[in-house]
Amino acid sequence: MANAKVIQAKQEAVEVVAAKLRESVTTVVADYRGLNVAQVTELRKQLREAGIEFQVLKNTLLRRATAAAELTELNAVLTGPTAIAFGKDDAVSAAKILNDFAKKNTALELKGAVVEGRVIGVEEIKALAELPSREGLLSMLLSVLQAPMRNFALAVKAVAEKEEQTA
Repeated sequence: MANAKVIQAKQEAVEVVAAKLRESVTTVVADYRGLNVAQVTELRKQLREAGIEFQVLKNTLLRRATAAAELTELNAVLTGPTAIAFGKDDAVSAAKILNDFAKKNTALELKGAVVEGRVIGVEEIKALAELPSREGLLSMLLSVLQAPMRNFALAVKAVAEKEEQTA
């Protein structure tokens, strides 16, 4: 009887992780081997502040969850100690925090990621991490949209000043 309860609990855990894989905008997989407790605590704090869930999971559980979520391409990176970060709101923040932390702490090694249902490699994670945040991109877009209006206003002002000088 206890065996059936254990199997049921494991199946539920697989379903929970599979649901997180499906719901997350970005999921980053990393090897945390070599980080001490203080470093892991700091990393968890940074991720928590950004609204990102960070878990250490067994590879067998993850493989079953990737099969349930139809992301079996991710299985290639599920070797050794595996930590996984689920980012539900922003596609860039999880990659940015983990990449920045990996630069400061060489013990953290990025393995792969899933971004909007597509499995990507380490180089793509690093490229994604270099992108500005959503707010930064929106401010860039706003400045691009404002530029023609500003130039038009300056041109009208220059014409008005020239008219005043000739009058």
